[in-house]
Amino acid sequence: MCLGIPGQVIELVEGYGGQLALVDVAGVRRKINIGLLDDGPLAPGSWVLIHMGFALERVDDAGAERAMTGLELMGRPREPEGDTP
Repeated sequence: MCLGIPGQVIELVEGYGGQLALVDVAGVRRKINIGLLDDGPLAPGSWVLIHMGFALERVDDAGAERAMTGLELMGRPREPEGDTP
């Protein structure tokens, strides 16, 4: 598993060669690039680990929870502290 922030896919963004998805990251929606994933199409509800705006790995619910717990251990709060650009 890579060091990344878990995000849950909300929807795939039309256009852009099928390489963008809207994901929920700790309550904040973000568009990310999914073009590096090579193990088939994503569906809403899927979890991915995100680094620098790119989905690098698919994970299951337990993997997403482990990633979030690891981030918390490094000092990142689970709840967003506000919108950041």
